[in-house]
Amino acid sequence: MISPTSAMILVVEDELAQLELLTYNLKAAGFQTATAGDGEEALVLVEEVEPDLIVLDWMLPKVSGIEVCRTLKRQSQTQDIPIMMLTARGEEADRVRGLDTGADDYITKPYSLNELVARVRAILRRTRPGSVSQTLSYGGIKLDLEEHKVTREGVGVKLGPTEFRLLSTFLERPGRVWSRESLLDRVWGREKDVDLRTVDVHVGRLRKALSLNDHPDVIRTVRGAGYALDKDED
Repeated sequence: MISPTSAMILVVEDELAQLELLTYNLKAAGFQTATAGDGEEALVLVEEVEPDLIVLDWMLPKVSGIEVCRTLKRQSQTQDIPIMMLTARGEEADRVRGLDTGADDYITKPYSLNELVARVRAILRRTRPGSVSQTLSYGGIKLDLEEHKVTREGVGVKLGPTEFRLLSTFLERPGRVWSRESLLDRVWGREKDVDLRTVDVHVGRLRKALSLNDHPDVIRTVRGAGYALDKDED
């Protein structure tokens, strides 16, 4: 199972639904979280919680995300805190402006939550190497997030990028039943051309890849609910 991490993530987002979704998924990945709904609150909380990383929305009330980033990067006590800008702005000029202000990464809405969590881990591996686990494991299955490799009982398993993201999601919470909707949100983000049947197809491919060499099937189908990774049959 995933090793717990002590990394603290400050999530700054004024849309309540997005804030809850982000914190839920970061907690599920093992992180501690603190939240702020506007730029002023964020600047206060940075001193109180001393975050290891900040996920910062660009468009915020009171003080904009870009100004929060600029302020933090100018202060010696906070300039080394990595910042991931989260925004609906997709133009190159906006991305350049965000990065020039000092942001360490930039992700544009709509986005895959699984990708966001992976990028948070990647930043922390560079800046706080002891704060985040680089491998997930369960039932003889091991997934290396850094090298993007999967093994089962020591034998390599070939997975496509979507199946890799699916397995990463399952390994974060073995035994949890994931609905098709939640898997769509975590693995595909909000891509409009993806439907629930796509989840079934890719889960089937993942199941087949993991079951090679006569290994038992560890992906459980829960009728009317979704899928879970565990050793017990339905």
